[in-house]
Amino acid sequence: MPLLDGLRVVHSKIHGYGVITTRPFKAGELVCYGDGVLYDEHADFDDTYALILPGEDSGLGEHLFWDLACQTRWFNHSCDPNAEVRSKWDHAEKTIRAWWVALRDIPVGEEITYDYGFAAEVAEPCYCGAASCRGVIVDDDPEVQAQLPEAMKKLLRVARRAS
Repeated sequence: MPLLDGLRVVHSKIHGYGVITTRPFKAGELVCYGDGVLYDEHADFDDTYALILPGEDSGLGEHLFWDLACQTRWFNHSCDPNAEVRSKWDHAEKTIRAWWVALRDIPVGEEITYDYGFAAEVAEPCYCGAASCRGVIVDDDPEVQAQLPEAMKKLLRVARRAS
């Protein structure tokens, strides 16, 4: 797995491993492209490090799983992220292309984070430490949050949708 320019894997203050910057990134700048293995929604595999992406353009189903196979797998969740993941179907290569873009200026040494936006059925406690932490790694949509199991609802701190 080639190293990603401007990034380094470290032990994270948020959870397990994380990825910090070794150079500054400006708001709107490409942080990196991710590499992975593509699975359709019917595949049986460990999806721990997979992005769940829309698959309508692919002809392979409603959802696709992009199992991250590079340092991006260590990008942690934050309820107040500094980056967002974007993706598109590459018709020529018949695969997904995923990349992360800085949402704001990111200084050297800051951990790259994005909002995982989990579905209610796979939500888990959040330890991001952000002032706006929801307490649960879950989509910020109140309708999704209403579907949380009772134990997760008790951990939920912020029940509002970002605008």
